[in-house]
Parts: sequence; structure tokens; C-alpha cells
Amino acid sequence: MASVARDSCMVTFLSGGTGTPKLLAGADATFPPSETTVIANTGDDVELGGHLVCPDLDTVLFLGGGELDTETWWGIADDTAETHEELLAVASDAGMTAGPRYLPADAQTSGREIARWRRFSGVAEFMHIGDRDRAVHITRTGLLDEGNSLTEVTSTLAEAFGLDWRLLPMSDDPVATLIHTPEKTMHFQEFWVAEGGEPVVDAVEFRGGTDATATDAVRAALSEPVVIGPSNPVTSIGPMRAVEGIEAALAETTVVAVSPFVEDEVFSGPAAKLMEASGYDASTAGVVEAYPFVDAFVLDGGDGTDVGRPVVRTDTAMNDADDAARVARAVAEAIEVAE
Repeated sequence: MASVARDSCMVTFLSGGTGTPKLLAGADATFPPSETTVIANTGDDVELGGHLVCPDLDTVLFLGGGELDTETWWGIADDTAETHEELLAVASDAGMTAGPRYLPADAQTSGREIARWRRFSGVAEFMHIGDRDRAVHITRTGLLDEGNSLTEVTSTLAEAFGLDWRLLPMSDDPVATLIHTPEKTMHFQEFWVAEGGEPVVDAVEFRGGTDATATDAVRAALSEPVVIGPSNPVTSIGPMRAVEGIEAALAETTVVAVSPFVEDEVFSGPAAKLMEASGYDASTAGVVEAYPFVDAFVLDGGDGTDVGRPVVRTDTAMNDADDAARVARAVAEAIEVAE
């Protein structure tokens, strides 16, 4: 594909999971970081052992700070995990059961509001938390307890990590992504981290979404052209759409999306299972149906799906920064076509 020249302008990326961060990793030449806002999904957040963990915010935070483990696309590269390992050892020595340990039901709606419906005990913590990673969670939680909003806390952490992007949480209100299975309802992190995405999914709920609102900063960012990377349409982008004001804003601005599928083959993660549970075909056609507000799509060159909207095609596999740069150029072309 020929290089696409873009006039300098602001752009906003919606980020969840690893799809959009992989795109951001090679996007700087096309989308200057000083002109780029990233809105991250917080539906996956959990309170673990009293500390608020924000996986999708932190992936962008660590990526922009040059600290991300790009082998796993989560956590800090070369981080130690002595505290995590000792937590497991203490629990084992005491004969306590490992795995997700939810706090009691009455505790799920007490304490700091941002952590509602997703509180887990720190006993034998089921998520691997590195030592430096944990310092971020402790700092975040402490700043929240001092009275700061999640947006304010995220800005402070972004400054600490030297981010050039502007990083925003999707809301300062709690929205918890819950997975309904035939056996029980579980938080997304239990479904994906503890259970490896294996349980049958009956439905996906974004609890708190009807009461959550977009911040002024998010609304302003959504007035610019929006890019949705090849993230999971259900659990990465779905929680954002559940927040009051976000989907309406998407309908009013230019939106370009990169499909996480090549026809009916998904790149990674549980997107196919979750799409089907949400009533969509597990394919690019299903993504198009799920995104009625998208003005143009970036599809893989091998994806012949007729989407009924403008399309730019390229190789959408992103194995390194050069691949991501290629996809970013295709996104820029799609924005020009859509506008």
C-alpha cells in the first residue's frame, strides 16, 4: 500500500485487550502520539486483595512507557513476582483452596464504588501480578482512596510512565463485565484467566452500564475521528458502548474499525464464543452487524466479506511494529475515505 499523507489532526483509539495496543505499537508515524487519545475499557477491572487492577488501562500505560511485556501483552517486562509466589505458597501451606475467591455478596457493593461487583480476595490470587505491576495497583488504589477520580489517577500514572498519548478510562463509574454460564455467573477475569475461556457462555452482562456515564474528557475525545482496533467487539468494546453517551457519540463522528476476524477465522482470544453468545455471527459479517456506527472498515486482504460500507484491505496480521505500521496506514486511508 502506498503511504497515506494525513493532515495533522486529533484521533481517538478505543482500546481493550491486545488488539488495539498491538496497533498502537506501530502507529506513531501515522498518528502522532501528541495528537492521539486512547480510551481504555474498564469492564475487565477487578479489585484483588483490596487493590484495583485495570488490565486494559495498564496495557496501554506500560506500552506507552516502554515497559510492556510484548510476549504476553500484559504486565511489565522482566518483572519479578515474589509477592505473588509467596501468596500462593502461604495459601498452599495453610491448606486453602486456590483459584478465584469472591468476597461475600454484601462486600461487592460496599467500600469504594469503582470496584463494585468484582471484588476478589487476595488469598492465593488467581491472577499473576508482578512486583512492579503491583506497585502501580497500590498507587492507583491509594490515589482513589485520597478522593481522586479514576480519570485523574490515570493521568497521574500516565505522567509517571512518560506517556505521549492521552490515556482515559471509559468512565469514572463502575461497569463490570459478567459472563453468564449454565453453572453460574462469573466475572470476565474468572472466565478468561482462571477458566481459560472454556465455559459455555449463555450471555454477557455489563453490570452498572445503565448507570455509568461518560466523562467530559471522553465525550470531547469522541468528537474526533475514532479508531477501533481488532479488539473483541463484545468484552472489549461492549462495556464502552454500555456507558451512557458513548454510543451516541460514536454515531455522530467518523469511526473506522479493524476486523478481528478474517471472514470466520478470529486472530486470537474468545471473541468467537462471545460473539455467538451475544447473538452475532462469529465472523467479519458479525462484526459489521455489531458495529452499526462504523463508517469504514479495514479488512485483511484475504477477507472477501461484502460489508456494504467503504473498505480498505491490507494484511491485518500484526506480529511486530512494522506490521502495525502497515495497518495504521490502512486505518488512515479508511478515515479519509469515510470522511
